[in-house]
Amino acid sequence: MAYREGFLRVAGVDEAGRGPLAGPVVAAACFIPHDLDVEGVGDSKKLTARKREELYHTLINHPDIDIGIGIVDHSRIDQINILRASLEAMALAVQNMSTLPDILLVDGREKPPIQIVSKTIIKGDSLSRSIGAASIVAKHTRDVAMLDYHKEWPEYGFDSHKGYPTKAHINALKEHGPTPIHRLSFRPVQTLTSY
Repeated sequence: MAYREGFLRVAGVDEAGRGPLAGPVVAAACFIPHDLDVEGVGDSKKLTARKREELYHTLINHPDIDIGIGIVDHSRIDQINILRASLEAMALAVQNMSTLPDILLVDGREKPPIQIVSKTIIKGDSLSRSIGAASIVAKHTRDVAMLDYHKEWPEYGFDSHKGYPTKAHINALKEHGPTPIHRLSFRPVQTLTSY
């Protein structure tokens, strides 16, 4: 679509981690050359963790694919809110690419604060392969971070729910209180820790 409009360097951007109660929000920006086919790229949520990891390594290690990653931590999320933090992570991801794109295809309704032509696409992770690739990189990067946090606080089960508000996570919060990586501005954390 963007190629037909004359743009040569089209990048997709997506984030992972808007909904969790703990950990960072992670964004990735990805440029894949128009004539390069990467089999299996699509919405990261529809892939198994193993397939997502395989594709992550394929994307990260391909010499013709340009990827940038942006990470905004829990304290910044609490400071500016999750929507603004997600958009900030997207802007950081684009800035961390080796070459800036001509146009940015953004998953969702909001554009990141960056001076590049941008087009939002609802459900873009399943409609654009560059957004799909970005979603894979963002999700895998965040999952690895949450596995590291699990080693530090195994009683919370970050290895299974990755910080999302599952029953097990809520119960761990009730029993142990928040960790240093919990998002204190999120209502479930506020409610469960303000007795």
